Amino acid sequence: MDAAEFRKRGKEMVDYVADYLEKIDKRQVFPDVEPGYLRPLIPDCAPQDPESFEDVFKDIEKIIMPGVTHWHSPYFFAYFPAASSFPALLADMLCGGIGCVGFSWAASPACTELETVMMDWLGKMISLPEEFLAGKDGQGGGVIQGSASEATLVSLLAARTKTIRRVQSEKPELTEADIMGRLVAYASDQFCATLGTTPSCSFDKLLELGPICNKENIWMHIDAAYAGSAFICPEFRHLLNGVEFADSFNFNPHKWLLVNFDCSAMWVKKRSDLTGAFKLEPLYLQHQHHESGLVTDYRHWQIPLGRRFRSLKLWFVLRMYGVRGLQEHIRKHIRLSHQFEDLVLQDERFEICAEVVLGLVCFRLKGSNELNKELLKSINEAKKIHLVPCHLREKFVLRFAICSRTVESTHVTFAWQHISQLATDLLKAWEQNNHQQHQQ
Repeated sequence: MDAAEFRKRGKEMVDYVADYLEKIDKRQVFPDVEPGYLRPLIPDCAPQDPESFEDVFKDIEKIIMPGVTHWHSPYFFAYFPAASSFPALLADMLCGGIGCVGFSWAASPACTELETVMMDWLGKMISLPEEFLAGKDGQGGGVIQGSASEATLVSLLAARTKTIRRVQSEKPELTEADIMGRLVAYASDQFCATLGTTPSCSFDKLLELGPICNKENIWMHIDAAYAGSAFICPEFRHLLNGVEFADSFNFNPHKWLLVNFDCSAMWVKKRSDLTGAFKLEPLYLQHQHHESGLVTDYRHWQIPLGRRFRSLKLWFVLRMYGVRGLQEHIRKHIRLSHQFEDLVLQDERFEICAEVVLGLVCFRLKGSNELNKELLKSINEAKKIHLVPCHLREKFVLRFAICSRTVESTHVTFAWQHISQLATDLLKAWEQNNHQQHQQ
């Protein structure tokens, strides 16, 4: 494919993606396929000779789309949102076009410097304490990781290295292996200090945890993967109170801030804590600007060596939506979650199982776990909407997460009417079943 054909095919692909997203509500949210559906549809081996773009393009609808779960459908209420927006998609296209691998400043100065500035922008949007920002000569700073679990692992490894070095300075007679065997990581059943847990969007008490961690010299990492985006709204910023005690903090703009995957924002108070754990300096990666002290080499802040130009999509989205536009997006989703909560509360057969703070509603039929498992099964087998469950204190609970950028009040109303009707059918069937068993 030469540049001329790329222009033509690129326009066709943009049209295809725009049509896909515009008409996504017409597609069944969850696919009909069984495991292994794809293998029989394609050859056993790669083709020896080139195929045309037309042939490849035709196979998108024939082979790929039948097996796609449509995360951006307004009928998708599972997991948490996966952010997507047209500015982010365009930026991702540019990222692929430039195709740099930004492991060091010299490998592409714009890739590194835009990321540093964007992470400061984002930090200011959620009113992070000054120590977490890079500024012109700060000790902290932000980095874009691939996922929140990656950020947690990076923090854990940095904390381990820092602790080993501290203990070695206090007790030089101990070897690294001696110290390693005695290290303890403190965790809840959600792993680390969490703001907006996955099952129920609950919040750990940072103002209680933080002072203890500081007093005992324990590294505190805060994971706000989903909820963090909401802190750009002043009315939700109080949920982040206590972040000043943390050593590291993370949230995912790729969940709820219209920046498509992957873009997980992580900040540290002391960048030297990360570089101390991950520093890698073979000769071929060194360059003459090191002496200036102004250079950030992000390979020292992460597990992989290579990295994409991910800050481009953050830059596009923050500029083209503005803080106000992004706040409106968050507030709309939260309004819709309260609309769904109100609908549930009006039906005495159901109960709400956790406080609705942001865009997640945890609810269930009053009754056994088996009954609720059957309800979820009938919802997901009907494939009109998509939900996933969680366990809260031994109860099997249904999660209803407001996800799609295009979801509206009508979709929420439809979802509730659908769930309500399925519940009616299910309860009738259970009553008949119980009646028959009683008669026998």
